[in-house]
Formats: sequence, structure tokens, C-alpha cells
Amino acid sequence: MDIPPSPSARDALYTELARIGKVVCHPKRIELLELLCQGERPVEALARAAGLRLTTASTHLQVLRQARLVETRRQGTRVYYRSAGEEVCRFVGTLGDLGRARLVEVREILRAAAGEPWALEPVTREQLLARAARGEVVVLDVRPADEYHAGHVPGAVSVPLDELPERLAALRPGRTVVAYCRGPYCLLAAEAVRRLRRAGVRAARLQDGMPEWRQAGLPVAVGPDPGQLALAG
Repeated sequence: MDIPPSPSARDALYTELARIGKVVCHPKRIELLELLCQGERPVEALARAAGLRLTTASTHLQVLRQARLVETRRQGTRVYYRSAGEEVCRFVGTLGDLGRARLVEVREILRAAAGEPWALEPVTREQLLARAARGEVVVLDVRPADEYHAGHVPGAVSVPLDELPERLAALRPGRTVVAYCRGPYCLLAAEAVRRLRRAGVRAARLQDGMPEWRQAGLPVAVGPDPGQLALAG
């Protein structure tokens, strides 16, 4: 006959699991985890991306490290952080999905950020792969350049959102642009599509982002883009 776990063992188990809940109760820690799911980076870069002071970012990262959600490596005097594994990134994605399913406030924020009905009908990974293979689309990675270098969709062109206005002239007329960023809850791609459409460019956003692309086992390119001329190609 199976013996059920003792109350003390059960309580200990849930106490340990609750550690993760306590750690991710701060919105900036969730944001830092999402950033680290884009790739490894030093604390200075994380602080800039999250809009935090260096000391504040370091404190949050230490809390995440104590919960074993992030890992570090040292290179000279610099400390680099990374997510502790793909399961961490899946957790961040699932947390967003749960929020969208159960919190009307999350849906309203996303709807307001999208601003247009077309933004609610994104391109799937499968559609993007097929259309890219036929040469029908230009794929734009609108994340910061360091995130692009850490890993991007093969063939995608790095155009950080703040550089988009000056790069518009390089887009070849007649080709649809598909923009992507950090994931389904990243607002950079939706903003890029809005700007592109206002400029008369056919554009759509990818349904999700780089973490989901990796988790699906799809190819990932690393390093600088050797062909920025692909915008016009």
C-alpha cells in the first residue's frame, strides 16, 4: 500500500515552491528574467534595458540568483548573467499567458498598446518560415542590437526600434515586413508595425518572439548581421 507523504514533507515541498512566487512578486524581476531570456548580458546592460539604477538591478539579480532562476559567469572584472535554463523562460512565458487568460487588465493593456485590429492577428512561426522561404517578406528584429547579436531568426535584419525612421528608405516597396521582438508581451514589435503602416509599408508582427522561437527548436543565428542590405534585397 502506498504511504502518502507526511504533512511535514508536503509543507516543506510547498514552502520551497513558494520561494519562486516570492521572488517574482516584483515586476522588475519579471522584466529582468524576460531580458535574460533574450541572451546573456552584464549587469550594466540589464540595468539600462530595465530602466534601473545599477545598484537596484544588482540587488534584484542577486535575489533571482538565490532562487536559482539566474546564473552568472565572470569575465575579468565583469559579471555576466543568464537565465538558469529554458524552463525559466517557459515559466515567464506561461506567466504571461496566465495573465492574459485571467486578468482583463492585461488584455486591455495589450489591446491599447496594439492600437489597431490588425495587430491582434499576428503571423505565426510556421507562416513566417513559409513566406520567408518564398522570399515574400523582410524579417525585422526590432530589439536592441546586443539582444540581436545574442541570437536571432536566421535572415532577420537588425533594426532597433529607435533606428526605424532613418532606415525606412531602405525598405523595398512591395515586400511585407514582419517584425518581432522579445515575445508575445513585448510591445516593441507592435509599435514598429504601427510606424511602418503609417509610412505606407505593409507590415505585421510575429505571434511571439525569440524565446519561443528557441523553445520550438528552430534555427538561431548568432552574431552581427552580415547583410544589412537585405532590407533592400
